[in-house]
Amino acid sequence: MSGISFSPLGDRAVIIRLGSSIDEATHRRVRAVCARLDAQPIPGVVEYVPAFASVAVHYDPATNAYARMTELLDAELVHLEDEGLPPARTVEIPVCYGGEFGPDLDDVARHHALTADEVVRIHTGGDYLVHMIGFAPGFPYLGGLPERIATPRRREPRTLVPAGSVGIGGSQTGVYPIASPGGWQLIGRTPLTLFSPERDVPALLRAGDRVRFRAISRDEFLAWDADA
Repeated sequence: MSGISFSPLGDRAVIIRLGSSIDEATHRRVRAVCARLDAQPIPGVVEYVPAFASVAVHYDPATNAYARMTELLDAELVHLEDEGLPPARTVEIPVCYGGEFGPDLDDVARHHALTADEVVRIHTGGDYLVHMIGFAPGFPYLGGLPERIATPRRREPRTLVPAGSVGIGGSQTGVYPIASPGGWQLIGRTPLTLFSPERDVPALLRAGDRVRFRAISRDEFLAWDADA
């Protein structure tokens, strides 16, 4: 695969750069690198972390120093292709929009001269790609937000955003997996638990998944929460 470059990240990691834009073609290159690292483990690699257009490979320098690690990675990835990747999972996320769960929904609607119901219809009509997990454990950065509802982040971030909050930040949408500060426009909340360290696989979503949102009522949200 052409267009790969390497650079150090401290003394125990190397960044594999695969592009300079956030798009599906670059994302497939990222997934292809991850698939190859899974299929052909390289001695000394501890873990890897995919991002929008790069993969951070953390390694044990006592096993392979930086120069040797980049040689091994380069040799392994030189003929890499993104065909034949495993099919993406599709995960449906129920969301109660507006009201106490989506305090910024009306502001987003006003920003675009839409009604709140129109924003919900557009948001639930999207097909979203999980480009990467970051910011907080299990937080999915989702591409594919319709331009009609792309909205700048809040001027003043909140000091506490409840877990499960669904937000819009610029041209992306996402779900806060844990309670944390945040500056995205909150339009709803899901009763699903996106991150739990007690689970065998703590994060519900992973890079490469497709996400669809489904609107539910407040009563459905509360009943779901009670059964969780």
